[in-house]
Amino acid sequence: MTARYRDALPQLGGRLFLTDGGIETSMIALEGFDLPDFAVFPLLMTDEGEEALRRYFRSYVEIARRWGTGLILETATWRANPGWGVRLGYTPAMLREVDDRAVRLLEEVREESAGPAAGPGDDATAVVISGCLGPRPAGGPVATAPGRDGEGSAVSAREAEEYHRDQIETFAATAADMVAALTIDDADEAVGIAEAARAARMPVAISFTVETDGRLATGQPLRTAVEQVEAATSAYPVYYMVNCAHPSHFEAALLQGGRWVDRVRGLRANASRLCHAELDALPAPDPGDPEELGREYARLKGALPRLNVFGGCCGTDHRHLEHIAAACVPLFGGRRGEGDG
Repeated sequence: MTARYRDALPQLGGRLFLTDGGIETSMIALEGFDLPDFAVFPLLMTDEGEEALRRYFRSYVEIARRWGTGLILETATWRANPGWGVRLGYTPAMLREVDDRAVRLLEEVREESAGPAAGPGDDATAVVISGCLGPRPAGGPVATAPGRDGEGSAVSAREAEEYHRDQIETFAATAADMVAALTIDDADEAVGIAEAARAARMPVAISFTVETDGRLATGQPLRTAVEQVEAATSAYPVYYMVNCAHPSHFEAALLQGGRWVDRVRGLRANASRLCHAELDALPAPDPGDPEELGREYARLKGALPRLNVFGGCCGTDHRHLEHIAAACVPLFGGRRGEGDG
C-alpha cells in the first residue's frame, strides 16, 4: 500500500475536498447502462463500462482542478461485498479482482491529473483514493437504490467485522489511501466495519444514511449512532458523513450541536427531497435543483465549520458538484479552498 497521499487526508486539515456524485444514477441516466441490483462494479469488467467510469471520474478531477480543491474518489465497489456478489454471480476471488481493478482505475486517473510537481502539500489537486464499502443485504426483496428496504441487516458488530474483513484487507493491499462505508443504516454494522479497518490499519470514514425524520432506518437518531460507534471503537473512524438523503432530512439533527457534530466532516446528499420509497418508484433518477443544493451545502458549512468534504449521492452528477464548489469555495478563504481547520 502506498502512503503517498496519507498526509493529505481531509481530517488532517481544513482544506475543502470534493468527492464524486451519484455514480450509479449517473451510469443509468447519463451513460444509459442497466445496473441489476443497482450495482456499478460489473462495469469494471468490460471495456465499455471501464471507459464510462473513466470519463465519470475524470469529470470530477476537472472540477477539482478548476476550483483548486482536494478530491476524494470512491472506488466503484459499493455493492462488491459477499452478499450482493453472490446475487450477481461473483465468487470471493472475483470480488477481490473487482476491488483491485477499481483501485487501479483510480490510480490511473490520479496519475493523469498529476503535473510534474504534483503531490500533497503543493498547489496540485490532491486526489485521495477511497475504497468504497456498502452495507450487506438483508433478507427479502433486493433493493434498487441505496438506503432502501433490503439494505443492511440486524447483525452484531462481530458478524459485521467478519463480513467486511476480506474487502477491507483487499483494499489495504492496494494503493487505496483509506476506506469509506457509505449508506450505513445500522450502528452495529458501522462498529464492525471500523474494527475491521482498524485490524487492517486502514483509515475509515463512516457515512450514515437517514430517513426524512433524520433517523436511521432502525429508528436510531443520527447522534446516538455516531456516539455508539465512537464509544465502541475508541473513536477509530477518521470522520463521519451523511449521504443518500436530502439536506432537509438531516439538517435539524446536525444543527442540534454537541461534540459528536465535530466528528461529522462530510456531506454526500441527494438533490431530491423525495423519501427513499418515493425515489424507488421513479422511472428515472431525480436530479432535483443543482443550484439549490449548492446553497444548502453553503448554509450548512456556515453553521458547521468543521465540514470540509462535499459531494453527492443519488441523482447528482458533475453539474451539482460545480454548484457546490461555486457556493462553498469562498467559505474556505479563497479560490484554492485553503482553510485553517
